[in-house]
Amino acid sequence: MARIVLATHNAHKVEEFQAIVAATRPDLTVVSYDGPEPVEDGVTFAANALIKARAAAAHTGLPALADDSGICVDVLGGSPGVFSAYWAGHAKDGTANLRLLLDQLSDIADPHRAAQFVSTIALVDPDGDEHVVEGVWPGRLATAAAGEGGFGYDPIFVPDGQPAGTERSVGEFSPTEKNAVSHRARAFAALGPLLATL
Repeated sequence: MARIVLATHNAHKVEEFQAIVAATRPDLTVVSYDGPEPVEDGVTFAANALIKARAAAAHTGLPALADDSGICVDVLGGSPGVFSAYWAGHAKDGTANLRLLLDQLSDIADPHRAAQFVSTIALVDPDGDEHVVEGVWPGRLATAAAGEGGFGYDPIFVPDGQPAGTERSVGEFSPTEKNAVSHRARAFAALGPLLATL
């Protein structure tokens, strides 16, 4: 079976990517990256995704995928953005990040709580071919966390397009529901034809 390395040490992301990749390439196994973490000093999602994918491809000799993703809040000028994982400090504490963001928006009324999950995925082949795709999942931020599913900001993100009166946070989605419509799924829709060439 063919292998592709995902440039992350996050087991949640490996599982999520495997489920999404399987829909396009069931013969492709996503393996986790066991090398040193590169310094993510890019100021865009694309720059950081490429930094990670290049490092993983060079270290393993395999085609590499890297995702740089985050939540972008309109009223905060697109922040946390590339700083989503570190919003409450370098500990990368997901609970602290979520609480800080809720606190920062505590006085912001619902019409002004628009936000988007953004996923930028880089695919780098050991021979140097590079591709970048992006997926955007629009929605808004709830005023309190709901649901035990997902991770990161999922419990406070309410995607657009849900029937009125039945809106749920991504934390209340099943993994299957999330994987079908998420920002990563949208990015993968663009990545699928590129995976077919591996």
